[in-house]
Amino acid sequence: MVIGSVGAGKSSLIRALLNDDREVAKTQSLLFRDWLIDTPGEYCENPLQYRYLIATSFDTKLLVLVQDATKERGYFPPGFAGGFPVPAIGVITKIDHPSANPAKAERLLRQAMPKGECFAVSSWEGTGIEELRSRIDHLLQSDGRR
Repeated sequence: MVIGSVGAGKSSLIRALLNDDREVAKTQSLLFRDWLIDTPGEYCENPLQYRYLIATSFDTKLLVLVQDATKERGYFPPGFAGGFPVPAIGVITKIDHPSANPAKAERLLRQAMPKGECFAVSSWEGTGIEELRSRIDHLLQSDGRR
């Protein structure tokens, strides 16, 4: 399940992970695509919506927390990943953008997810996508859910 703020690059990331050439559109509700779940950014930005993320996570193997490398702030509260029954990995998106600050993005992610791997990617250039896909594939196959 992919979680992040509005505009963080979740849908573009999913598009890259699935080698999908469809245009990216604003996610309005939970979208189940192949082996991934795309979540609306509003679910991350509004604590009243967290219950939908938590409920959905019971049907998943892994959380993918997405932080936009161009943003000055994070949208996940401290310890956010610890409220879910599955492990989390972090993904820093938009590393190809001129104003990207991947180090700051990782610090913001680490507040929400103190443990777990972080991957820096560019969904448009493909940087880091194969490594991330491989790691997700390994984690999903270890549970037989793919």
